[in-house]
Amino acid sequence: MQPGFPATQQPGRDSDLALTVRPMEVRDVPRWDGFVQSHAEGTFFHRSGWHGIFRDIFRLTPRYLIAERGCDVVGILPLVYQRSALFGNALIAAPFCVEGGPIASDEQAASALVSAALSIQTQTASPYVEFRSRRARQAGWTVRKDLYATFSGSLSADDKENLLAIPRKQRAVVRKALESKLVSEVSDGVDDVFRVYAESVRNLGTPVFAKRYFAALKKAFGPDCDAVVIRDDGVPVSAVLNFYHKDAVLPYYGGGTAGARRTGANDFLYWEVMRRAAQRGYRRFDFGRSKAGTGAFAFKKNWGFAPEWLEYEYHFLAGQTMPDKNPLNPKYSLFIAAWKRLPLPVANFIGPWIIRGLG
Repeated sequence: MQPGFPATQQPGRDSDLALTVRPMEVRDVPRWDGFVQSHAEGTFFHRSGWHGIFRDIFRLTPRYLIAERGCDVVGILPLVYQRSALFGNALIAAPFCVEGGPIASDEQAASALVSAALSIQTQTASPYVEFRSRRARQAGWTVRKDLYATFSGSLSADDKENLLAIPRKQRAVVRKALESKLVSEVSDGVDDVFRVYAESVRNLGTPVFAKRYFAALKKAFGPDCDAVVIRDDGVPVSAVLNFYHKDAVLPYYGGGTAGARRTGANDFLYWEVMRRAAQRGYRRFDFGRSKAGTGAFAFKKNWGFAPEWLEYEYHFLAGQTMPDKNPLNPKYSLFIAAWKRLPLPVANFIGPWIIRGLG
């Protein structure tokens, strides 16, 4: 149990059972993941494997909360305390993730998890608590639903059906890439995907994660994480790290080199992710979130996916205001311009120290 946060109890529906909220422990992992798997709103980002990654890779402080009634898990909240000299402190569920807000079997359990999170906010004097939710539920909290949208659609077992589901103009781009000499493969390691991704985000003016983060994701999630790499004459030009959860594939960290756009390698990449996932029996393609007004947002719309706006919720301490870590914020423009000019080895060395406060 984490110091400073005692377990809380509330009367249960059954007078013999009390509702308890406490910090997650190692022994809870199988039941935690079982609850995420069985709950309709349990996402890949609620899974327990992220706990060690936040702690060991980003040096953050997970404050994961589990709600129980008797021997049954009835709710979970993957809360993380983030401290940053550059970007301030916060409690986020969950940083670096699309979602992570509380999920529960009933309103009483959900309310207890929220109350426990607010107690931790008071203890840590965190300026704000952020729940990354698909739908806002907290009465009185500030909701932002104009920053990120997520994109998803169904997958057929038939490649021809999946190809025909792509809008005509984008389908022509994919067909052209299919006729090229580009080759796709599933990589056992993360070297190629990191190399391509690092170059891609440096060119966008964004700090990169450490390569060990990619390795940690692959280790934590095993067969539910892989990398698809596109090669042009043997050279990796486009790649993406994918997650698999329930019936969906989630291409999450992707990028391409300067030559990828010329050859259509990025389009070929996501087609190959679709094709390979459908072949394995997955029936939903989750293209992940993108910020409004970005090239990634437009790219996903071109594939025929309609944006679904995420409703992120915030609870502030008195006098605190909405954080703005958005790279579209004009105050970051000079930093972004300078970052694009950094030699790649320098950007790869400095980036992980900065990005831990941005997630």
